Amino acid sequence: MGKINQERREEILSAALRIAENGGLAAMSMRAIGAEVGLTPMALYGYFASKDELLDWLVGRVLQEVPRPDPEADWRERLLACARGARAAAHRYPRTFSVLLNRPVVLPEAMRVVDPLYGALMEAGIPHERVAGWERMFSTFVLGFAVSEVSGRFGEGNLGTRERRERLDPRELPAHHRLGEVLDLPVDWDAEFEEGLARLVAMVGAEGTGPA
Repeated sequence: MGKINQERREEILSAALRIAENGGLAAMSMRAIGAEVGLTPMALYGYFASKDELLDWLVGRVLQEVPRPDPEADWRERLLACARGARAAAHRYPRTFSVLLNRPVVLPEAMRVVDPLYGALMEAGIPHERVAGWERMFSTFVLGFAVSEVSGRFGEGNLGTRERRERLDPRELPAHHRLGEVLDLPVDWDAEFEEGLARLVAMVGAEGTGPA
């Protein structure tokens, strides 16, 4: 497409993102997007072959906002920067970010986000044949934590509140009742995320053969 059409495509994506953030992904119909940008639903198919393709591009749009880490930084800092950048994007787009978990990402933006992770893992000394697996584990923690956090899955404090715990007999929830009020304590999500990252980075360092 020419420049004007590319600009129009960006306008459509911006409208789709606004609708999704205001009303959720279910509100992001082709009709609603078309009304936002002054196009009929059929006219939108001149820019995106299907709604699935539009969703792919929407994922790419969100991923564009995950900053690339400093290539000169230590591999540990690069891993941490990638993770923190993804979590920040989830907080900017809490109602759209979950698309990353339920769609295969096919656009170049995904490769641009993953490539620094591959590089950091290789520099840590992870064998080449294990780099992709490590990236998947690392990204699954980051994306899963971020989506759970912004979607409300974690809720306030923790999942095992006293009210939920007491609905069932201790014989059915022995571990919950044994932990008791510990599960009711407030959680510092920033600290928990950083602690999880630190554990993963330590595991990478333990397996790798790169610089200590």
